[in-house]
Amino acid sequence: MQIPAVLLPHTITLRRYLGTGPYGDVHADPVVIRRTFVEDRRRLVRSSTGEEVVSETTVRARPDVHVPVGSLVTVWAGTPHERNARVITANLFDHPSSWSHVEVALT
Repeated sequence: MQIPAVLLPHTITLRRYLGTGPYGDVHADPVVIRRTFVEDRRRLVRSSTGEEVVSETTVRARPDVHVPVGSLVTVWAGTPHERNARVITANLFDHPSSWSHVEVALT
């Protein structure tokens, strides 16, 4: 089961993290992801290295969206609140009798 489209009114731009090159992090070309829910809410999360980090934004998307840790995300594009953030964590919530989704914590 997926989250109904009416509950996913936002759009983000995602530049997936590909790895590290000789000049730093390497990211893929930007991809527009429609049908997301963006929530600006400060919370403490634990990164993949175990470090406690403050997340300023949470994004929820359909379960087929792949968002690697370290990717760059643009939220609120075209508004005064537009900003770029880095992915701290990305978690898949998949259950046969509930809404499945990906939840992404951003810096």
